[in-house]
Amino acid sequence: MVPEGRGDRRIVVLDDDPTGTQTVHDVWVVTRWTEAALRFGLKDEAGLFYVLTNSRSLSEEAALELNREIAANLSEAAAALGHEFDVVSRSDSTLRGHFPAEVDALRSELQMRHSWRYDGTIICPFFPEGGRFTVGDVHYVADGKQLVPAAETEYAQDSDFGYTKSHLREWVAEKTSGRIGAEEVVSVDLHTIRREGPLGVRRVLGTMTGGRVAVVNALTYEDLFVFVAGLRAAQEEGQRFLFRTAASFVKAYGGIRDRGLLSREEMVTSPAGRGLVVVGSHVAKTTRQLHEALALESVRPVELRVRRVLASSDRDQEIERVAGRANETLTSGQVAMVYTSRELVTDLPGVDTLEIGQRVSSALVDVVRNIRVRPDFVIAKGGITSSDVATEGLAVERARVLGQILPGVPVWRIGPESTFPGIPYVVFPGNVGSTRDLGRAIGILQG
Repeated sequence: MVPEGRGDRRIVVLDDDPTGTQTVHDVWVVTRWTEAALRFGLKDEAGLFYVLTNSRSLSEEAALELNREIAANLSEAAAALGHEFDVVSRSDSTLRGHFPAEVDALRSELQMRHSWRYDGTIICPFFPEGGRFTVGDVHYVADGKQLVPAAETEYAQDSDFGYTKSHLREWVAEKTSGRIGAEEVVSVDLHTIRREGPLGVRRVLGTMTGGRVAVVNALTYEDLFVFVAGLRAAQEEGQRFLFRTAASFVKAYGGIRDRGLLSREEMVTSPAGRGLVVVGSHVAKTTRQLHEALALESVRPVELRVRRVLASSDRDQEIERVAGRANETLTSGQVAMVYTSRELVTDLPGVDTLEIGQRVSSALVDVVRNIRVRPDFVIAKGGITSSDVATEGLAVERARVLGQILPGVPVWRIGPESTFPGIPYVVFPGNVGSTRDLGRAIGILQG
């Protein structure tokens, strides 16, 4: 069963990259956080909307300031409309991102502005669409038929957000540098969820006071629905929580019902099939998907050579070359696959890996800004890539989430203010899908 509606309480999802929309449909995404933009989202009858922050691409200090600013503007916008609201800090199902910094910033700002007392923070990285499960407080990532503890995957080796613990209570202790001990973290375990139901969940959450942290175990959506029912019971008795979760929690908490995968007719209005695909993610899964997609007859490779765009003397010439080839491909009615060279550059003197990533993403954005031929669809591969391409490359300020083209792969209809109004924009996470799924998405959009 899907939980009943949320009443008049609004849910505001702060998404640290655009992939958080991968479980929802018929909701808005706004890419600005002015009071006007937030009022627009709060007014929507869905009662839930996303704010695309892209904070995973920022330094921790910048992410803190951004979250404070959004909390302040959101408070003003909600007060003007008379709405209550909950905030979900949506992040990566493989545990990367600015935790606990973003949640701490939100709590501090919201408590100051509303005199709210938060009883705790709920952590729920469960995301079955991408093969992410939590059992025994250990978070797992599916690799084929195997479940691998998250700390043993390539995601845990992330140069900016790495970690060593798969046990979530220990992970909290690690990420908070011991400020919160593993023994202090509350576990909502599967025994409680499956044997005691919502009343058991309510009992466990009732032990949370003074800003404690709880981790949620789940193997199925039914587990998550039971947890949400118990959570709502706790809220009705006056408890208040912040949330740091993956995308599936938003679907369950928002009461968003299932819908099938999108057909081509629901996404593409043009009979042609020329498209632009932009690949920035460097995870191994993306590289395998890229190679499979490049074998398609209608796809033309356009490689952006990373070392050239990192060299200031060659940057503009390389961007002009790549954009020119992409425009020629689109003119011919085919699919231009713009992708960064697969060498992961980390050895630029005096520049950390986060800044290197920002420079490469900036180059991809400039390529997209120089696309002159309207594509019938755009696919962006990778979280930060898809955010930057949307907001900076295509000038998207708002978009409607249509649904998913493949499990865990959302499609937006981008707004009238954008460079190519109304086209479908596929936000393809770097760490989602089978080896053939990027090629499958292209095939579906081409018809």
